[in-house]
Amino acid sequence: MARLILVCGPTGVGKTTYSVALAKDAKAIRFSIDPWMQTLFADDMTELDYSWMIERVNRCYEKIWKVSEQILAIDGNVILDLGFTTKEQRELFSQRAAKLGIDAEVHYLDAPTDIRRKRVEKRNAEKDPDVYAFEVTEMMFDFMEPRFEIPDEDELKNGCVVDNT
Repeated sequence: MARLILVCGPTGVGKTTYSVALAKDAKAIRFSIDPWMQTLFADDMTELDYSWMIERVNRCYEKIWKVSEQILAIDGNVILDLGFTTKEQRELFSQRAAKLGIDAEVHYLDAPTDIRRKRVEKRNAEKDPDVYAFEVTEMMFDFMEPRFEIPDEDELKNGCVVDNT
């Protein structure tokens, strides 16, 4: 049976690191939003404009879903490390999976803000190609921080909470 795993959590919590390891364990194809956004749109971004960014994120979501759907249709496993900042974003993919007869799993990663800030600083300095797509500035971190919506109990019924401290 195919699995669709949605990895979510606030900035710097370790979503990509977690997704890389999980993809190996689950024998899954992993999609991460950061390299898509960096490659396709970074040169066009002139300021932190959430509506501009989310429009482009949604474009990437559509293309990523088209490939994911094909993988799931042949009983492959897919891990989506797409940020999933809002409940609405997670529900979209959960509903799409349900149409394929798959119960999406939400894996919510959590860690205190101070730990996440330190991780972002470390990632920016080390630029490890497995997890680094672009520099996350303090301004970007602060910009995204209030936008993340913690998954509720219903979202997590097929998933889990990961204490990633």
